[in-house]
Amino acid sequence: MPALQLPDALLLNGRRYAYADLQQYPGHAGGEINGYEARVLDFCRQWLNGAQEFVLTTSGSTGTPQAITLKRSQLTASAQRTVDYLGLGPGHRVLVCLNCEFIGGLMMLVRAFEHQMHVTIVEPVADPFALLPPDLDFDFASFVPLQLRAVLEQGHAPRLESMKAILIGGAPLDRTLSQAVQTLAVPLYHTYGMTETCSHVALRRLNGPQASEYYRLLPGLHAEQDARGCLALRGDVTRQELVQTNDLVQFLDNDHSQFQWLGRADFIINSGGVKVPAEKVELVLEVALAELNLNGRRAFVTGLPDERLGQQVAAVVEGEPLPAEDERQLLALLRERLGRYEMPRALHYAPQFAQTASGKLDRRLTLQALGL
Repeated sequence: MPALQLPDALLLNGRRYAYADLQQYPGHAGGEINGYEARVLDFCRQWLNGAQEFVLTTSGSTGTPQAITLKRSQLTASAQRTVDYLGLGPGHRVLVCLNCEFIGGLMMLVRAFEHQMHVTIVEPVADPFALLPPDLDFDFASFVPLQLRAVLEQGHAPRLESMKAILIGGAPLDRTLSQAVQTLAVPLYHTYGMTETCSHVALRRLNGPQASEYYRLLPGLHAEQDARGCLALRGDVTRQELVQTNDLVQFLDNDHSQFQWLGRADFIINSGGVKVPAEKVELVLEVALAELNLNGRRAFVTGLPDERLGQQVAAVVEGEPLPAEDERQLLALLRERLGRYEMPRALHYAPQFAQTASGKLDRRLTLQALGL
């Protein structure tokens, strides 16, 4: 058996950078680079030189982005737990195509550095394989749903099948994408986590016999609920501090090792005293759009001020207004499947949804642009 080749360099946008060179200042010496490459290489330089603190910015998908300082020990603990759970290790090949300025992409680098895996980094584009040689294979990757959809649509499924595991995070999967991944044999996991917990703390299998609606908490972490039913987390990744979330969950067992995500407490719409979960209405809306062959349209549900009800349920659909007949059919389907207070009282159209820097839907900015 040939000796295991351990990495002494990484690939970034097709260019090789030796670790020994990255440790020197400036870490990007050796050619012109763009701003993204400079920031990625600067993190690599800091990590390889043993930096103990890193400042990251939250995604801002549900509020104003915030700066958070994370310790090296937190990041290494998270990396160890993921690598152990997925059976990864020295010599494996990692594709990093998430934005490394946020926790999802940054942790891909940490896992690779800490566990001697080969790293290939490309710009965070919709189809990362479009930037890669066709004969380059990988053992591990992480995508956002938009990337996974593009990869499948471009016929790259065979390149996924050679991997040992794939993580999907950053946003929920819609119905059509969830169905599409059932044809894949490679284990796909939907992640649950946040910047404050150094990326994911729980994984949900998306395909195969182990597919589940429940997230499984990774070993060694503690979960509980507050009075609202929202998840709180504690462990080495939080420096044993309790991190309180606004995510409503339902635990499957008494030891709180498995939970179903029900939606965000701050996405509850109080309409006439009735609490309406926006995510539930969004799911019904998504299915209705797909049935009308409009599944290319993104949509979300929100609560808007209403003098009589306090808040009214409203839907926002991306793109030009639907033809009158399509809108009529859509509203008819929604009336059949939603309760009186769940039914959107207004339908708005946004030419294009705003997104955060990490690629997530920015509801707040989208509504502001519409004057809502």
